[in-house]
Amino acid sequence: LDLPAPFGRKEFPEEAHIRELDSKTGASLKLTILNHSGQIWTMVAGGGASVVYADTISDLGYGHELANYGEYSGAPSTEHTFEYAKTILNLMTREKDPRGKILIIGGGIANFTDVAATFTGLIQAIKNYQDILKTHHVKIWVRRAGPNFEQGLQLMRETAESTGLPIHIYGPETHVTAIVPLALGLAKLEDFPEFDDDFHTIKKKKPSQNISGDKIDSEMDTDISMVPQKADHKTDHKIENFNASTRCFVYGLQNRAVQGMLDFDFMCKREKPSVAALIFPFSPNHFIKFYWGTDEILVPVYQKMKECIEKYQDVTVMINFASFRSVYSSVMETLEYPTIKTIAIIAEGVPESQTRTFNKAAHDKGVGIIGPATVGGIKPGCFRIGNTGGMLDNIVMSKLYRPGSVAYVSKSGGMSNELNNIICQNSNGVYEGVAIGGDRYPGSRFIDHLLRYNDNPAVHILVLLGEVGGMDEYEICEAIKNGRISKPIVAWCIGTCASIFPFEVQFGHAGALARGQMETAVAKNKALKEAGAIVPNNFFTFGDEIKTVYERLVKIGSLQVAPEPATPKIPMDYTWAKSLGLVRKPANFISSISDDRGDELKYAGMPISEVFENDLGIGGVIALLWFRRKLPTYATKFIEMVLMVTADHGPAVSGAHNTIVAARAGKDLVSSLASGMLTIGPRFGGALDDAASMFTKACDAGIDAEQFVKDMRKKNKLIMGIGHRVKSLTNPDKRVTIIKDFSLKHFKDNSVLKFALEVEKVTTKKRSNLILNVDGCIAVCFVDMIRTCGAFSTSEADELVALGSLNGLFVLGRSIGFIGHYIDQKRLKQGLYRHPWDDISYIGPSDD
Repeated sequence: LDLPAPFGRKEFPEEAHIRELDSKTGASLKLTILNHSGQIWTMVAGGGASVVYADTISDLGYGHELANYGEYSGAPSTEHTFEYAKTILNLMTREKDPRGKILIIGGGIANFTDVAATFTGLIQAIKNYQDILKTHHVKIWVRRAGPNFEQGLQLMRETAESTGLPIHIYGPETHVTAIVPLALGLAKLEDFPEFDDDFHTIKKKKPSQNISGDKIDSEMDTDISMVPQKADHKTDHKIENFNASTRCFVYGLQNRAVQGMLDFDFMCKREKPSVAALIFPFSPNHFIKFYWGTDEILVPVYQKMKECIEKYQDVTVMINFASFRSVYSSVMETLEYPTIKTIAIIAEGVPESQTRTFNKAAHDKGVGIIGPATVGGIKPGCFRIGNTGGMLDNIVMSKLYRPGSVAYVSKSGGMSNELNNIICQNSNGVYEGVAIGGDRYPGSRFIDHLLRYNDNPAVHILVLLGEVGGMDEYEICEAIKNGRISKPIVAWCIGTCASIFPFEVQFGHAGALARGQMETAVAKNKALKEAGAIVPNNFFTFGDEIKTVYERLVKIGSLQVAPEPATPKIPMDYTWAKSLGLVRKPANFISSISDDRGDELKYAGMPISEVFENDLGIGGVIALLWFRRKLPTYATKFIEMVLMVTADHGPAVSGAHNTIVAARAGKDLVSSLASGMLTIGPRFGGALDDAASMFTKACDAGIDAEQFVKDMRKKNKLIMGIGHRVKSLTNPDKRVTIIKDFSLKHFKDNSVLKFALEVEKVTTKKRSNLILNVDGCIAVCFVDMIRTCGAFSTSEADELVALGSLNGLFVLGRSIGFIGHYIDQKRLKQGLYRHPWDDISYIGPSDD
């Protein structure tokens, strides 16, 4: 969705540039310039996290200094991250501020984005701007977590040391927005050890309430005395309560997500995998291998949903990874089967009309929907939807392998990981968490999940992370007031920064836009607090409120803390372990000629774009891939000439004949080409290597041409490359003349060619057709070229000949002609070939 520039001002060129960049990538890149003279600039990963950072800056009284709002998320490439960071650094260093400037590089705990990969592009931009950043006295504050974050943070530390820039770096052990008060000078550095501080696991930060200046009593003002907790099994909750036996189908080939779910299952010691089968309508039924611990298991893939669901009657959950284009039809089909009780819809960008239609259909049939535009949900120790919870290290860090006592609901999938982390650090952990999705019409609402949590005796604390836009939070206010929600609820609505923005800004979620005063985050937070919810002063103190409630419940005996189980171990995927530098193994294949990794294909180390820029041609490409060298222009031209003169020699030769017969028999191109190729050998086209070897050895040994012919006659050996069926001294082969003349003109030395020509003088005295033929001429000229072009030593050149590169040139060249004969026969619509009987000598047993 392309949104116009904010009303009342023109779009900045940089905003247009990022918008164009965003349109060319599957990731999300957003930038809105709020105050180009502002002191505080942000580069935040994740839609929800970008709002939380802006909120915290605003709530701490520095909203007027916030220069920009935006996000980079969805696993952008290194190049896109570099371009995004470069744009921001360019903007922030156009005007000097005597106080210096602040760059906040923040983000939540990513689900699947490789932090090190995105940091590589960011670091490249910082290095490019290091001098001007020093001139502008820019201080950089970094907080990031997620896949490969340790390497990413270490790369940032190395950048700080190599550039001398003041960069403070934090990981998931630090609150997501802690770098904001640190950057603003409202918190002490010694209270927040950096990620590589040896004492960061021991040293504890001081109460963060002091940052906001508002004191919260240890004895809470809110009455959190618990009413007797009994499960209300009569209440009709459309979203089922997942357990360790819950199983699901996954719609779409999402192998990475499925493997993550199975790893979670194994970690939680489930008896059966939670994924029963996959559904993929674009391929026949088959199986896919996945890991179950260290063992491999087969998970079936069905083409037809009907067949799959009828096969597994115990499955109650459908996790739908279909794209926004096809999700509607697949959801409506799923609703036809009464065994499915919950559908999770991952896709973003689903048209609202379609969302409302299948939401109503699901409501009528009593089916719960999570999403659209959701990462899913997680029930520690039981069940995980898709990529919820992130990588396994984050699941272990947040203790999601066993249940806690706190249940949360949010809209943001990215912030779900932060909630898991915050809740784990400030209580005994998460009991269940769901991200309902950021669309305007989610399939299930906050109240649906909070009531379900409230009715569960194992849940003691409710947590809500709402946001600007919509009115759903007011239903929660009413439920608190009338006693339907009876358990303590810690709530916060993100988007408080919207009130200080000079114009309306569309946040990351489609539903995150206030259409009136009551839909603002400030109004919702106020209403929730007045209703009796525990609402912090800002998101930075969110965890402190959870901790206060938790400790109070433990103190009064309402919450019994279970013993902490041993941390489970899960085998790390080899590919990931290798990327972290933890393991190594011998490769099954070694390749030294090309590399398809990275962003550009390389031939012998040369990027494909450079191949075209230098106009290497097919001869140059063959040189790179066959010889691993960039050869002189005359050498690559010679290679191309060889291909041209060997491309075809008419339909009568054995290879072309076989190709034609196979084509007329109805065989395909590859089969017909192979039929012709299989005739190449010592008697047809395969003499080049032997000719090169014979002439080269004799030439190097200094043997006289006449003596060489006598020696070969004594050994009863044919001289390869000498003789032609048709051509002779009086009827020379024009191909030989072309190759010979080019070599004599361009090659630095023609020793082997000249020796071969001397041999020809001897052999043609016997018969005029014992000339140097095209195979022999190519062979000796190739040896002279490869030896004298300056790219190889004599031994290297001889090795290339011995490896069969000359025959390779004939095979490659002649394949051009064979393909031509195949196409010719198909174009002429020639029927099955049968050899005429009168061209065959039939010899029976009596004729022997």
